[in-house]
Amino acid sequence: YECSWMAAIKGAIYAKQLAELKDRGRFGRYAYNPALPVHTAWDLGFDDCTAIWFVQIVGNEVFVIDYYEAAGAGLDHYADVLEKKGYRYGKHFLPHDVEQTELGTGKSRMSVLRELGVRGYTVPRANVEDGIAAVRALLPRCAFDAGMTQSGVAAMASYHREYDERQQIFRQKPKHDWSSHPADAFRTLAMGLRRFGVDEAGYQTARAQL
Repeated sequence: YECSWMAAIKGAIYAKQLAELKDRGRFGRYAYNPALPVHTAWDLGFDDCTAIWFVQIVGNEVFVIDYYEAAGAGLDHYADVLEKKGYRYGKHFLPHDVEQTELGTGKSRMSVLRELGVRGYTVPRANVEDGIAAVRALLPRCAFDAGMTQSGVAAMASYHREYDERQQIFRQKPKHDWSSHPADAFRTLAMGLRRFGVDEAGYQTARAQL
């Protein structure tokens, strides 16, 4: 985190907010607190990467404790990853395309996940700009575990709009590359928290332990 993602990226969408978090000391060691549920936010890849963020929330603070991504794996793989991490889960925020039907089974990806023990909340499709605004509003409340989330944060910092040299403006749509899925998963988190919130039970006890 000393230099890997701090270099300016032309058109970067979240790099400024992440740099401000670094200046505030919001990257460090934020271990899993068993007194708190872990909420997840996903972006589902089909032929490419699936990304998952893991967060715990105390009051207004969002502790981003873990990140996972893989490509070319089935939903059973991700359900197994969640189980092996050993967290006590709260809400799983999933993007709108989780309701699409898989050709091989005739089932939606959501129904398959539920059969695998992952009971999710579908975050409705929203305008990308609204999602970006939601992430920018959420980031000042966040603290990231520097080790466990490093690759995800690097992707967030790299997420950018392409520059149109002919018109000399940044294009509205962010560039789709290796950084897209982690950034989209974080957008699922921001929009999911805005729509569904999280359970408050146990937070007063947990706050006392932090």
